[in-house]
Amino acid sequence: MSASVPGDYVIRSIRADEWPAVKELRLRALRDPLADLAYLETYDDAAARPDSFWRERAAMGGEGASGAQQLVAVGPGGLWLGTLTVIVEEAGTTDWAGFPVERRQGHVVGVFVRPEWRGSGLTKALFDAGLEWAWASGLERVRLIVHPDNGRARGAYGKAGFVPSGRTVPLAGGPGDHELEYVLER
Repeated sequence: MSASVPGDYVIRSIRADEWPAVKELRLRALRDPLADLAYLETYDDAAARPDSFWRERAAMGGEGASGAQQLVAVGPGGLWLGTLTVIVEEAGTTDWAGFPVERRQGHVVGVFVRPEWRGSGLTKALFDAGLEWAWASGLERVRLIVHPDNGRARGAYGKAGFVPSGRTVPLAGGPGDHELEYVLER
């Protein structure tokens, strides 16, 4: 998938051989001031992963993969400006939090846009491309989870058309640790 969008960037699927850039952008995301609210892993844990992990991650979500797709916005000089990944969840399975998956759906994870590009429309463009891939892949809906205190992300997801489903997803770590599910129906 490759789509030119307004602005000085192109949104496309990553390629398996781009794993070093996948790693670099993920580590940058995990240094964001809101990373503790936005991601379910720490910078230290991710930085300690071997290159084989990043190679597999890029291959599993790269161009032509059917179980997931990582999209990236590439700007001037080849700089990766932002990313998101859509993971396919098959009906009849159980998701990562232990909930039954009732229909074939996408789960958006790993959303990140460099701070200097926030507010430019890039996040919405990434979501538009991710949804295009999801619908072309036959998914019936797309969902994501977001921490209730992450207002920046909740605002961006609302602009992309996602609405709260009413489902609360508990997280390990203690009482009150939970996230909210947001969904977008096809």
